[in-house]
Amino acid sequence: MKKSLITLAVLSSLSFGALAQGYQAGDFVVRGGATLIDPDSGKADVSLYGNVPNVGEINGAVPLSVSVDDNTQLGLNFVYFFDSNWAVEVLAATPYTHDVTIHDSTGLTEVVFGANVDGATLAEVTHLPPTVSAIYYFDSSTAFKPYVGLGVNYTVFFDEEFKSAPKSLGFNDLEADGSFGLSPQIGFDYELTDKWHINASVRYIDIDTDVSFKIGDGIKGKAEVDVDPMVYSIMLGYKF
Repeated sequence: MKKSLITLAVLSSLSFGALAQGYQAGDFVVRGGATLIDPDSGKADVSLYGNVPNVGEINGAVPLSVSVDDNTQLGLNFVYFFDSNWAVEVLAATPYTHDVTIHDSTGLTEVVFGANVDGATLAEVTHLPPTVSAIYYFDSSTAFKPYVGLGVNYTVFFDEEFKSAPKSLGFNDLEADGSFGLSPQIGFDYELTDKWHINASVRYIDIDTDVSFKIGDGIKGKAEVDVDPMVYSIMLGYKF
């Protein structure tokens, strides 16, 4: 019985040691899971330029604003370790699609178009936010391995399109510029085996885009949209 207990203790310590080994230089990790992009809940003011029907000549801000909703997609992480603490991470994902909502608290759209579109979905935009980060893992002798990181993001927007109702009111030619920004993050891995782990992370991405559009042929519109999302990920990872 005593020998069995000693054997069990040795095996347990070996198993724990395997989980507590951590990462080494040359390790490569691939992760996949759900990633939620939750944009800043603030609203971006809209500016119009031109002769607006029933209003007259406008050259700047109007009582309209827009906001962007959240979206969840498949997130992918690729991590390469230079040593047990430092690594480089690439964040990728399937394209994110967001609805853009228009806000009109004064009824300007009813004056211009004969219908108040406050709270209506104005448009839909799609983007990819690839991010490259330097990661620092804190020394840990357990299966829980926390880290912090700082990255650079470039977000590219595409497939910008107005919904059918705004199109019928003359909205057209929607474009959103790409954006560079920094991205701090915190996260952790929890080892399930010497190869598999669960990862959770929270990061902020500085995404600011200039949006332009037209109403009919004579009115131009602009908005500076601070997307600035919080990004939440839960992933399953494998170490090669």
